[in-house]
Amino acid sequence: MSNTAGQVIRCKAAVAWEAGKPLVMEEVEVAPPQKMEVRVKILFTSLCHTDVYFWEAKGQTPVFPRILGHEAGGIVESIGEGVTELQLGDHVLPVFTGECKECAHCKSEESNMCDLLRINTDRGVMLNDGKSRFSINGKPIYHFVGTSTFSEYTVCHVGSLAKINPEAPLDKVCVLSCGISTGFGATVNVAKPKKGHTVAVFGLGAVGLAACEGARVCGASRIIGIDLLPSRFEAAKNFGVTDFVNPKDHDKPVQEVIAEMTNGGVDRSIECTGNVQAMISAFECVHDGWGVAVLVGVPNKDDAFKTHPMNFLNERTLKGTFFGNYKPRTDIPVVVEKYMNKEMELDKFITHEITFKDINKAFDLMAKGEGIRCIIRMDA
Repeated sequence: MSNTAGQVIRCKAAVAWEAGKPLVMEEVEVAPPQKMEVRVKILFTSLCHTDVYFWEAKGQTPVFPRILGHEAGGIVESIGEGVTELQLGDHVLPVFTGECKECAHCKSEESNMCDLLRINTDRGVMLNDGKSRFSINGKPIYHFVGTSTFSEYTVCHVGSLAKINPEAPLDKVCVLSCGISTGFGATVNVAKPKKGHTVAVFGLGAVGLAACEGARVCGASRIIGIDLLPSRFEAAKNFGVTDFVNPKDHDKPVQEVIAEMTNGGVDRSIECTGNVQAMISAFECVHDGWGVAVLVGVPNKDDAFKTHPMNFLNERTLKGTFFGNYKPRTDIPVVVEKYMNKEMELDKFITHEITFKDINKAFDLMAKGEGIRCIIRMDA
């Protein structure tokens, strides 16, 4: 038992009080974990575009005040009733989705979309009692996707925590709890390119570069990166990208450009932008007979995917994926071991590091499109 187990912890947290306004460093009270919950001391976190999306709250239900953050690494401080798989001192990665291990999805070898813990961006409270574990002067501060890692301590459902090798450096592997696993898994688990295949990746942000890294690890002979920002191409070379296509440079649909480059189309494509036109292009640029396109990006709620049915009849395959098809508790520890065994690279994704008190700088960097991942050191 830790000397704080069962007690309220007062700590620093970066609170989003309202949409689009800088986060404010506050002292918050973090209640002890309840049934099937775990309280975690966060050591490192990073900013993902999803945090920015819900901070801006332009197209979603605004839930404020709120503690954002969902890409992180930490250590178990205390556990609630019924928790048997984790104990004090375990190293964990909080994940925005979960794995209860009991529902039909968790028991399926094909799915990672847990019925109990699937992402819910509108819920700002814990499942056990419908209340928040965060408060300031008795007033609740809401959770975000079950993680809320922009706090020195947080409370998560046990099913949303991946127990990992304690030797793994948390300031590196923390990025595996969201974007990097999403992109990497989309390639290696869903697109499954074979050695020598050609692969197109739409969008060269962190998730897209992780998809490129997956293609590189799989032995793709050619990786075509598609992005509207030519400044991204140089960095993309470090992830195996061999060709860069900017749709703005062409007076024909980008799928036609790619088909001409690859003698009829690529073997695999991964779409990581959420733009519905890019999704259509990603599908239509794969080769007939065997081409597979995988959608990763999240579209706007009113978008409609339109393509001619003959594209399917000509034996192109379209797939979607969620979190790279990884089950958080079962699979993420294995991905961490891939990094430890030098089977995948993470350091090149991390371009900036800042202290927790400077967290708003991470939002500024992302707004400017600078860097890939910014690590936020909690203890500095």
